[in-house]
Amino acid sequence: MTVDQRLRSMRKTMRDMFGIARLRTGQEDIIRSVLQHRDTLATMPTGAGKSLCYQLPALHLEGTTLVVSPLIALMKDQADKLLAAGIDCTLVNSTLKSRAEREALQRIAAGDSGIVFVTPERLAQPAFIETLRARPENRVGLVVVDEAHCVSHWGHDFRPAFLEIAAAVKALGQPPVLALTATATQRVIDDIVHSLALRDPLVVRTGTYRENLRYRVVQVSAAGGKDGAARAMAAKREQLSKLIGSLGGAGIVYAATVRDVDRIYGWLTEAGESVSRYHGRMSAAAREEAQEQFMSGATRLMIATNAFGMGIDKADIRFVIHYQIPGSLDAYYQETGRAGRDGEPADCVLLFDLNDKRIQQFFLAGRYPSVELAQRVYDTLAARVGEEPKGVTLKALKDALPDVGAGKLEVALNMLVDARVAGRDRQRRYRLRTHEDARESARESTRDTIAKAAAQFEQMSAHDRETLQAMIDYAQTGQCRWRAILDYYGDTPAVERCGVCDNCVRPPQIDVAPDAIVAGATSADKEAPRKRSDPVKPRVWAPGDAVRVPRYGAGEVALASGEQVAVQFPDGSTRTFLASYVRAGR
Repeated sequence: MTVDQRLRSMRKTMRDMFGIARLRTGQEDIIRSVLQHRDTLATMPTGAGKSLCYQLPALHLEGTTLVVSPLIALMKDQADKLLAAGIDCTLVNSTLKSRAEREALQRIAAGDSGIVFVTPERLAQPAFIETLRARPENRVGLVVVDEAHCVSHWGHDFRPAFLEIAAAVKALGQPPVLALTATATQRVIDDIVHSLALRDPLVVRTGTYRENLRYRVVQVSAAGGKDGAARAMAAKREQLSKLIGSLGGAGIVYAATVRDVDRIYGWLTEAGESVSRYHGRMSAAAREEAQEQFMSGATRLMIATNAFGMGIDKADIRFVIHYQIPGSLDAYYQETGRAGRDGEPADCVLLFDLNDKRIQQFFLAGRYPSVELAQRVYDTLAARVGEEPKGVTLKALKDALPDVGAGKLEVALNMLVDARVAGRDRQRRYRLRTHEDARESARESTRDTIAKAAAQFEQMSAHDRETLQAMIDYAQTGQCRWRAILDYYGDTPAVERCGVCDNCVRPPQIDVAPDAIVAGATSADKEAPRKRSDPVKPRVWAPGDAVRVPRYGAGEVALASGEQVAVQFPDGSTRTFLASYVRAGR
C-alpha cells in the first residue's frame, strides 16, 4: 500500500473512530513523514492535535507503537481516551501492582497491544527491551517521544534516562522516531535531534501564536526593608484574591515551591473557594484524586507546582495564574498553554516580583555536576573495576558515594559515557573504556577529557541563566506580550501587536515629560534651551522611591528596569512608565 493510499485509509479511521473531519495544519506533513519511516520532530501549540499524529499511524503501521511519556498522569490521560474510543493500548509504569504489570508485559511480549506507553526509566531497563524483542515478528514499528522538550530540559540533570532513549531505539532495530512538543527554540530543537540521535529528521513547526490567549503581568514588587518580603506576600495574596474573584470558570494557579502551593491552598480554602492542590510530595493516590476532582469539574481551581498539567486535556480552563515566575519563558508558555484549549478566550496572568528570581536561581545552583564531582565519580569507578570485572553496578557506585544524590550521580556517569572515558552495557553496568594506564600522561589526558566534558555543562548552566533572564525581560517589557513570546521562539508574527494583552490594551506611558519636570534635570538644564536632538537622561529609580506621575498622581516605585519604571499607586494598581515621565516627590 502506498503512502497516499494509507493516508486515505487513515482519513476514514479519523472520521469513524475519532470523529474528526479533517487534519489540521502540519498534521498531514507529520503523518506522511511517519508513513515514509522517516525520523520526524514536530512542534505544535497546545491543543493543535499532536497526539493524533501518532495515534492514526499506529492503527495502520505494522508492529507496536511505543510511546515514551515523561509523566504517569499524562500517559494515563492519553490511554484512557484511546480505550474510550475502543483502541487497545497498554501502560507500563510504577503504579501497576505486580499482577497487573505481569499481565501487561505478557501482552506486550505476545504482540497483543498496538500502542504501549512507558516512561524513559522503564525503557532504559534491559529486561523491558527484551520483552519488546520477545518475538521478531512483533517488532516495534514506531517510537514516539511525547513532550520531547523534556529530553533537553530534564535529560541533562534529574531525568537522565531521557538521554538513554537513543540507545534503546538502536537496541530495538532503529525504528523511526517521532518527537512531539508544544514549543522549542532552535537550540532546544538541535539538542533534541542530537540527544535522540535522529537521522536527517523532518522538522515541522506549525507556529506558536494562539489568538485566544490574553497575557498580562501584574507588578507586585514591594519596597525593600526588613518587612519587604512580608509586604510582597501580602500584596500577592491581595492580587491573587482579586484575580480569582474576577475571573470566571476553571483555572490553574502555579507556584514555584511546595510551601507556596500549600500556603495558597490554605488561603483559598479559608476563603471558601472550590480548590484542589497537586505537588510531588503528595502521595500518588492523593495526586490522582486531586487531578480527577479538577478534571471532572468537582473543583474549580487547581493550585500546583509544575508537576501538574503536562498533557492534561481539559478544554475549558479559562485562566492560568503564575504566583511566581517560572525558570524560563519556555516553561511559562507551556504552562499558560493549558488555558483555552477550546479556542475560547482565556487569561494568562503573571504576578511579578523581581525578588522571585532568587527561587529559580536556587533551583539552578548545582543543577549540573562539576568537574570535581565528575572526576570523583571516575576515580570511584576506576577503583571498583578491579573488584567487579564484569562492570560496576549503579547501586555499587551509589553505596561508594553516599553523599552524592542519585540523579546527579547518573548525570555524571552519562557525562563520562558521552566523553568515552567510561562505557555502559545493556545491564547498565559501568566500566572504563580503556585499561587504566599508570602513566601520568594518560591520567592527565583523562582529566583533560573530563574537564572538557564538564565544560559543556557549564555552557548549559549559562544557557539556563539566559533563559531565566528572558523570562524576567518578558515580565518587564513594554512591548506586546505575544510579540515578546514570538520573538523568543523566532516565529514571524502575523501582526505587530496582538491587541488583547495588557501592553496592547493599556500601553505603558510613552509620553516624554516636559523639560521642567524631567527627573534629575539640573538648574542649568532648566535655564538653557534644549535642542530637540539633545538626549534626556532620566534619573535612576529604585524600589521604594516616592514619585509623582502626571495625570496619575503620587505613588511608589515598585520596580525599575532600564528605561521603564513600574509605579504602585495607593489604590493598589500598578502601571509602567518610561523613566523620563516620572518625577520625584509625593
